[in-house]
Amino acid sequence: MIDPVDLQVLTGALRAICEEMGAVLVRSAHSANIKERRDASTALFDASGEMVMQAEHIPVHLGAMPAAVSAVLEEDHAPGRAWILNDPYAGGTHLPDITVILPVFADHDGLIAFAASRAHHADVGGPTPGSMPADSRTLDDEGVVISPRVLDDEAIAELSEQMRQPAQRRADLRAQLAAGRAGARRLSELHDRVGGDTLREAFTAVLDYAERRTRRCIRELGDGTRRAKDVLETEEGDLEIVLEATIRGEEIVLDFAGSAPQHAGNLNCPLAVTRSACYFAIRVLTDPDIPPSAGAYRAIDVRAPEGSLLNAGAPAAVAAGNVETSSRVADVVLRAFGRALGQGTMNNLTLGSEDITYYETIGGGQGACPDADGPSGVHVAMSNTLNTPVEALELEFPLRVSRYELRRGSGGAGQYRGGDGVIRELEALAPLRYSLITERRRHAPSGAAGGSPGKPGRNLLDGEELPAKMVGELAPGQHLTIETPGGGGHGPPQPREPR
Repeated sequence: MIDPVDLQVLTGALRAICEEMGAVLVRSAHSANIKERRDASTALFDASGEMVMQAEHIPVHLGAMPAAVSAVLEEDHAPGRAWILNDPYAGGTHLPDITVILPVFADHDGLIAFAASRAHHADVGGPTPGSMPADSRTLDDEGVVISPRVLDDEAIAELSEQMRQPAQRRADLRAQLAAGRAGARRLSELHDRVGGDTLREAFTAVLDYAERRTRRCIRELGDGTRRAKDVLETEEGDLEIVLEATIRGEEIVLDFAGSAPQHAGNLNCPLAVTRSACYFAIRVLTDPDIPPSAGAYRAIDVRAPEGSLLNAGAPAAVAAGNVETSSRVADVVLRAFGRALGQGTMNNLTLGSEDITYYETIGGGQGACPDADGPSGVHVAMSNTLNTPVEALELEFPLRVSRYELRRGSGGAGQYRGGDGVIRELEALAPLRYSLITERRRHAPSGAAGGSPGKPGRNLLDGEELPAKMVGELAPGQHLTIETPGGGGHGPPQPREPR
């Protein structure tokens, strides 16, 4: 049995490998979405496909990435033979999120692990620049679908030529390959230093340790069934998400029976994305110091009916499911356990033409805690990215940032206030097509324990309000403004000094 001190040292080594992979990817990438916003994730898997460790990157990527490794697990692996996919129904999430998986081999031990990365590419083809259409109905409307295949020079050339800015796509794919090679190299070095038996034992011990700690935390939440519901906003009306969360001892069942059926638009989730959102929420409710590995998920049973919004089938469109529906799933789980909600949307904005593509999620207010105000103007929850700095945005794209400020007073009142959203106003300097995929425009993020809700968001074109989901054209000189929601407050409001 591995010594507890040795386990902590090896856990730190595995975490450092994942972080180094992330640094290589970010520093090698060419698109602003990866190098500036860091919309990318890295992880290590054992030879059986279980996620042993991940960097603390994008929750919606990482909780769903095990499905991608499972999709290539039975393929013919060889040293240096990488795999690529983005098919949401074969291990992916939505099409811009491309996963690259590299098997790791060691002398005398053969296949010992997989190093994987997932990155949101600025474009993957399709009719809408940026490949995040608000009005898609099938996967074909959203871009190039990549079923699991070998990633070599020929594949990079073939795939990138089907996408806008192919030189940038090639560079970003090569950055993912570089990240995988860095992880494979470091893991091979660790294998040579400690030995194959010790490394395999460490993999098992990390997974078991994460499981034990998660089970202990679940037990402390208390037995019983908790219920919650919330909605997603469409032009036709609201889509309901219904949750029954049941804890028995050290296990939790999250059952979404009764939720809306599969959507005719693109708010659908593959089951892997629904699981990912649930795993994130349970991580929030337990202990963030638990090693982020598949062991932490063993006590969590996520159920959603086939053919429903949260377990959709091909070829249903999923562009918004990965970003907006996942956010709502996390909200519903947190609401069931009495938490004030954050903005609950990524405020997705895509701008582009055949020559340039710009994609961004915009931060907002987060829910207050039982003992602290919610943070303002940040990306957390299923996104966890950075913003695109104004300087980088204006240097690379035909855009001018007219306003970028906190949306004062948008956080919900309470003993502890919800965080404020932001106002981001962009002026087009060239003709551009825009796509908006946003939520919490009709329904505000709720408070908890008597706290008030945050303010809902707004989308404006030259001062005129736009729907939550919209595709349109921007002429030079027009201004597009996104006002993001504030977070809900916690506890009854009390007199306090203005902040």
